[in-house]
Amino acid sequence: MTFLRGTLVAITLILLWQLAVYLLKLPPYILPTPLQTFAALYSNIQLIAQESVFTITETLLGLLLGTLFGCSLALSMVLFRPLKYWLLPILIISQALPTFAIAPLLVIWFGYGMASKIITIMLMLFFPVASAFFDGLRRTDPNWLDLATIMHASPWRVLWHIKIPAALPSFASGLRVATAAAPIGAIIGEWVGASHGLGFLMLNANARMQIDLMFATLLVIIIFGLILYFCIDKLLKHFIYWQKET
Repeated sequence: MTFLRGTLVAITLILLWQLAVYLLKLPPYILPTPLQTFAALYSNIQLIAQESVFTITETLLGLLLGTLFGCSLALSMVLFRPLKYWLLPILIISQALPTFAIAPLLVIWFGYGMASKIITIMLMLFFPVASAFFDGLRRTDPNWLDLATIMHASPWRVLWHIKIPAALPSFASGLRVATAAAPIGAIIGEWVGASHGLGFLMLNANARMQIDLMFATLLVIIIFGLILYFCIDKLLKHFIYWQKET
């Protein structure tokens, strides 16, 4: 049923796209038709696949490291309460700075390779994970904590067996937000400075007025983002099986 709904949404968007091109009489260098875009995708499939490897690798590594970093910060603020007053302002400042303002510096410091792109993704993703997980950790049901105190459970057992499982639904919400934004971080990093990747390919296509190739690359990015999101969502539903949808 989900696949059918997704297919219907995709077909509707394609028809609206074609209708906009037809009614507004847009030339291909402004907005190519879906058929022209699919033709560009087919003729450049090998090139797009080669560049996709870099973007997918950067996205997955950035998502993994950003999630680990965010979870570590959340746990640190819960275990060592004085750290919260020092780390929270730093976390907020890190998100107040635009990614486009930081990305050029990261390219200068870490080069045109994957490192600068992975760090860019980490900076974009760790905050939603850290804030959601921290919020879940500090909102554990007091009745569970009282029961653990009565049973003389150690702080580490309370954290591992009560607080972390109770915070996982909140963590899942933050991770879903981070997953949706992960490909954006990779593309931004590649736009600022790169020698490979889908963002680099889009810039080259735009400079050469190959707008059909640019839209074909954008289509691949969208498909990758959707697949990544639904895979993570499926994994979260599997591991947090006690959280029922209403």
